[in-house]
Amino acid sequence: MKFGHFDDARKEYVINTPKTPYPWINYLGNEQFFGLMSNTAGGYCFYRDARLRRITRYRYNNIPIDNGGRYFYLHDNGDYWTPGWMPVKRELDFYECRHGLGYTSITGERNGVRVNQLALVPLQFNGEVHKVTVSNTSGAEKQVKLFSFIEFCLWNAHDDMTNFQRNLSTGEVEVKGSVVYHKTEYRERRNHYAFYSVNSPIDGFDTDRESFLGAYNGLDTPQVVEAGQASNSVASGWSPIASHAIHITLQPGEEKSFIFVLGYVENPEEEKWEAPNVINKTRAQAMIDRFATDADVEKAMADLSDYWNGLLSKYMIESRDEKLDRMVNIWNPYQCMVTFNMSRSASYFESGIGRGMGFRDSNQDLLGFVHQIPERARERIIDIASTQFEDGSAYHQYQPLTKKGNNEVGSGFNDDPLWLILGTSAYIKETGDFSILDEQVPFDCDPNNTATLFEHLKRSFYHVIHNRGPHGLPLIGRADWNDCLNLNCFSKEPGESFQTTANIEGRVAESVFIAGLFVFVGPDFVELCKRRGLDQEAAEAQRYIDEMRKITLEHGFDGDWFLRAYDHYGQKVGSKENEEGQIFIEPQGICVMAGIGVEEGLAEKSLNAVQERLETDYGIVLNNPAFTKYYLNLGEISTYPPGYKENAGIFCHNNPWVMMAETVIGRGDRAFELYKKIAPAYLEDISEIHRMEPYVYAQMIAGKDAVREGEAKNSWLTGTAAWNYVAITQAILGIQPDFDGLKIDPCIPKDWEGYTITRVFRGDTLNIAVKNPNRVSKGVQSITVNGQAIEGNVVPVAGDGGTYQIEVVLG
Repeated sequence: MKFGHFDDARKEYVINTPKTPYPWINYLGNEQFFGLMSNTAGGYCFYRDARLRRITRYRYNNIPIDNGGRYFYLHDNGDYWTPGWMPVKRELDFYECRHGLGYTSITGERNGVRVNQLALVPLQFNGEVHKVTVSNTSGAEKQVKLFSFIEFCLWNAHDDMTNFQRNLSTGEVEVKGSVVYHKTEYRERRNHYAFYSVNSPIDGFDTDRESFLGAYNGLDTPQVVEAGQASNSVASGWSPIASHAIHITLQPGEEKSFIFVLGYVENPEEEKWEAPNVINKTRAQAMIDRFATDADVEKAMADLSDYWNGLLSKYMIESRDEKLDRMVNIWNPYQCMVTFNMSRSASYFESGIGRGMGFRDSNQDLLGFVHQIPERARERIIDIASTQFEDGSAYHQYQPLTKKGNNEVGSGFNDDPLWLILGTSAYIKETGDFSILDEQVPFDCDPNNTATLFEHLKRSFYHVIHNRGPHGLPLIGRADWNDCLNLNCFSKEPGESFQTTANIEGRVAESVFIAGLFVFVGPDFVELCKRRGLDQEAAEAQRYIDEMRKITLEHGFDGDWFLRAYDHYGQKVGSKENEEGQIFIEPQGICVMAGIGVEEGLAEKSLNAVQERLETDYGIVLNNPAFTKYYLNLGEISTYPPGYKENAGIFCHNNPWVMMAETVIGRGDRAFELYKKIAPAYLEDISEIHRMEPYVYAQMIAGKDAVREGEAKNSWLTGTAAWNYVAITQAILGIQPDFDGLKIDPCIPKDWEGYTITRVFRGDTLNIAVKNPNRVSKGVQSITVNGQAIEGNVVPVAGDGGTYQIEVVLG
């Protein structure tokens, strides 16, 4: 069942009912100011850090769901409603939401009045712009009243929802003309404020929530809107809001538009005030003036469109599959950019207060967007590396505002260091910029203790070598990629965090997954050593990789598949010897991606076991059989009900590892079959089952042991976005950045005739036509560049900004 449709020409998803199975959201903003906006105008916004600079308040786990946002109420002769349906929920004669790239447009119509709310964060602008257009579609004059509404957060979102004894006494505002200024705590340590303006004279305002709603009313029954008259309330303590009241007269067919700006301003300390206790409004006024007319908004929309068209033009496919084209050309790279911006910090499943930027997460996110904005990838790599410790370990997360490690989460996740090698190598392969390796980067964010980025990568590589267990496999530490497989935790306390509780330093629990990851990323480190003339160091690193490959085959293979780990007692995890959790997805994917067991035929056996034991109609589950009881020696993974999250849920993040593994052994039909199982555009027809947005990936889909198999959770912010982008664009379609050029090595379904790809690479534009006359899955027979044959399958970099015609024949 569908709840909308794709409009590929406009790069939009069009929702035609407000009653989607779950709120379907979009993201506004590309640089420093960001907003989340649902198809019913719910959500919130923040400046840089969703925890420390929250602009508007939002209540997660609310009843009804998604209650609170940027609302516009329309009062029409006693009848009042909202164009996004929520929160008033009056039936609408027409409803439509269009989620586009960096903007959302919501239209509602009732009783001859149509209201369109267009929301965007313009480029290089620290605020949201909402253009509200009110139209009279009836045959008679209409006199209506428009009321805006937002609720301010008191900056620190965690403190805002917990410290009521203070916060209910600190709220402060100023009102001047058509602008409400939120200046809570500005009198003391803060130099920032927020404001909400409209480019029209107003007929009243409200800044006190209780005065606007009524003490016992909700957002669906605000007493000011019911009365059709603002109260001109001024917040003093309690909960500050901003609401404008505008009386509008419309002749038949007439429309009027109003531009609202919700902005954030920082003032230098010496410029905070224009008079005693009166904030300096100069910067706010400049932001308001920038969007004084409809033409200003139209220009911002055009600039936003040009921005996204420029980014998406770096990789575009034309095939005979419209769903594949829309995923590769529009929605997957769009989600990759959003995930890069947000990491795992702020979605409708991440509150923005508990997690910052992930060390592991952000390195993986780089893979999906580095071709779009490599300069921002470079900055991100330096930020990530700066939180590393001298021994090569790292903070698991850091806060985006401070760029410092998050002490509350700490370190000890022993896969983290290796991801820095992968992320940095991906950047260098895309750009050819080896100079990043010479950047001086702090340890533990200490500017007095620095080393080159290359030295950081070396510490990452040898952190694995210096932390091995009884079998010679890497120690798992607090956890590896799977944060819920906690082999050194042994927690019996209800509510205790498995990720931050005591970490037993037994140096016994080992990870086969980290071993596979080491063999997968190690060759990039070896190559970087060679490029720096460190041949002896490269040879030594290669010996360690070869040794780890041998150890993994000797101690990490269980007859038909790769083991997952050894626990604190040295017992196997992910083995036929186990009662439950006999096979896990992660090592099957990563070890085969690393080429382990390919020559011996063990890789194929492993992937066959995945198909037999783990695959479902909705994707590949993480483990099987599901855990039906709590295992003290395994940790959080066994706390989830069977079929959910890490306990035999379809954890979409690692499904593409199996897709990529299938391409390693040449099974293109299998790879693409698995791709289609979780790619959202292919799930649109079952949205009533899937529930999440049909245009972006979710982190998790309920597995075969779950009560509600096929139901997704945690959409948008997931490493699934980047890895599926890599799987389809590099492994299956076969366009792979490499140190010396663009490697072309497709692995596709045998019945594909071919496809064309436009790829911008280091300034050159490559028009690549892949032809498959022999109906094979893998193998490049020939490549020509502008009609000239080349040796091998790596197209060299011309670097002259020219356009080149590449013909690839498979065979």
